[in-house]
Parts: sequence; C-alpha cells; structure tokens
Amino acid sequence: MADGRDQTPSADPPTTPFRKIVVPAEETVKISRPSLPGPSSPVRRPAERLPAGRQPPAQPPRQPPAQPPAQPPRQPPAQPPAEHPGQPPVQPLAVLPSMPPSRGIGDMPIKVVYLIGAILATVAAVLLIFVVFSGDVPANQQGEQVVRVAPVPTASGAPTASAGPTASETPVALPPVPASKAYKNLSGKASAVIGTISDTKVGITYPRLASPWKAKSSSPYSVAQRIGKVEIPFTVIGSAMLPEGEAPTAKPNSNADYRQIAADAVRWTIRTQYPKDAKVTQWTASQKLPVGKGWTLGYTVTYTNAGKQETAQAMVTIVEVGKNRPAMLVASIPESGKSRWRDLNTLAQQVRPI
Repeated sequence: MADGRDQTPSADPPTTPFRKIVVPAEETVKISRPSLPGPSSPVRRPAERLPAGRQPPAQPPRQPPAQPPAQPPRQPPAQPPAEHPGQPPVQPLAVLPSMPPSRGIGDMPIKVVYLIGAILATVAAVLLIFVVFSGDVPANQQGEQVVRVAPVPTASGAPTASAGPTASETPVALPPVPASKAYKNLSGKASAVIGTISDTKVGITYPRLASPWKAKSSSPYSVAQRIGKVEIPFTVIGSAMLPEGEAPTAKPNSNADYRQIAADAVRWTIRTQYPKDAKVTQWTASQKLPVGKGWTLGYTVTYTNAGKQETAQAMVTIVEVGKNRPAMLVASIPESGKSRWRDLNTLAQQVRPI
C-alpha cells in the first residue's frame, strides 16, 4: 500500500515560487474602444497564462443588464472633415437669402406712373383753389355766427339803385349837418345780437339781430334784414356800395369828406325808402366810425302814410373799404316799429370794415 508520498500533488505548495511568464515582444495587447454612441463595453483584459494544470476559478454566468426599450439611434450631424487633425470641426456659415434688386422709376408699370401723376395733379389743383379763393372769405372773430344771404329778384315795391335825382325830381334839402354829435340811446328795447353778418361783396360786417328781424335780401342791397312786408315805408337794415350818383369825384381823405358823403347817402334814402313828401327834421348823431375810416349820421324822418303823419328813425354809415366807392350801411325803422329804435344804436356801435 502506497503512502501519500507517491501521489502527485494537484497544486504546488504555497511555498513553491511562481514561474515568470514572459510575453513575446511582438505580442501586443489590443484594447477595444467602444463605438459611439452607446454604452461603453467593458474592457477585456488579455487572458493571463496560468501555470500548467491550474484552471481559473469558475465564475457564475453574468446576467445581462436590463436593456431599455429599443430606440432608433440618433444620427450625429454631418460634420465636414477637419483640415487639421486634433482641431474641432468648423461650423458652416449661414447663408442669407439674397435681396431682390431695387427697382427704379423706369421699372415701374406705366399704369402706376399714370396713377401717381393723376394724384399729384389733383392735390395741386385743390391747393391752387384754396390759395386763389382764400381771400374771398374774411376772417371772423371767434364765436361769430356769419350769415351770407344771396340777393333775390327785386320784390314788389322795392326801390332800385338810383344814380341821383333826375331833372324832374326836386333836390332833397337837409338841415345843416353837425360836425360832431354823439349818438344817444333811442327809445325802445334793443334786440339780441345772435351773430355777425359779413357782406363780402361790400366789405363790411355788422350785427345780425334776433327775431322778428329776418334775412330777406332784395335790390338795391346785397344783404338785408327786414321786419314785415317789403313795402314803403321800409323796416330795413341793408348793406350796399354807395350808389354811383352819390359817389365823390375825388378820394376822401378827411372826416369832413366822409361826413359829406354820408349826407349825400341820406338824400338817397329820402328819395328811395320813404314816401315822396318825406324829409329830415332832426340829426340824432354825427360821429366818426369806431373802427376804420368812415362816418355815421343818425336822423329823424317825417312823412305821410295813409293820410297820417308818421315819424321814422334812421341811420347811414359810410365805410372806407379800399374800393372805387365806399360801402354804406342803411337802417330805417318807421313809427310802427318804434319799440326797435334802440337797434340803431347797436348797429352804429358795431359796424366794421372787413
């Protein structure tokens, strides 16, 4: 029976020195690089040579890790190859869209050119109209109500402008005209002033009075306010140019000249606005125009109406307006409307040249 000494041990005793393993010089160890992208793979070490008769310890099989649901691999953006190794790739420059070339007037359609020309011509025509006719409308004070009344055909019984007394007419005699006399307030109650009448044809402005005054123009006035019927004796406020027969031969240049012209205008009213036997019995005012050049005469007229003698209050204002003849404002209120006599004071105070 053999003892245990004759048996070959399955392994070297611990005291036995290990043998030195020399790897040949031409043998290299290759380490695989994991592919991108994706989880990195463990690096496998080269198999070590074990001594003869020695087996590596058994290892339990590795369970593969739980893999997430398969997803399509993301493709990295295409990069141009680097000109020099080791340098990051150069990003391509963004290409801006090219701007369309500018178009000149010669490239525009002919219809567009015609349309622009028509618009410019229309604007120029409108501006020209405003420039040419801007002087026809006078500038009025703020808050004024301007009334422009177009003349109407001559009403029955309305007088027409006269160039002066004819050979068969008797010249109108007047009392001596005072050089200066203030216009005292007449009897009655003044009507309310509701606006301003601008007679652009004549060139003067004066108050527009409230009812019962109504704008009813008729010859020889370009603008007029009246009460009642258009018949002699008239209740009227009217503006007109001085009749040619009463106009002076020379340009007036003093208050005395304008006073004389006003006296001639009074004669014209006696011939045309009252019955034939009318005459001036008293001067109630003789004063200079408040604004501008001119003169105002106030007077009392007596006449016979339907066999009864009556009295009227009247006024005439001559206004220099820079024309061949001066303008005049005439107002007459017969005895039947004596409650309105105070309106004559209002007119004499506010008549103005435009």
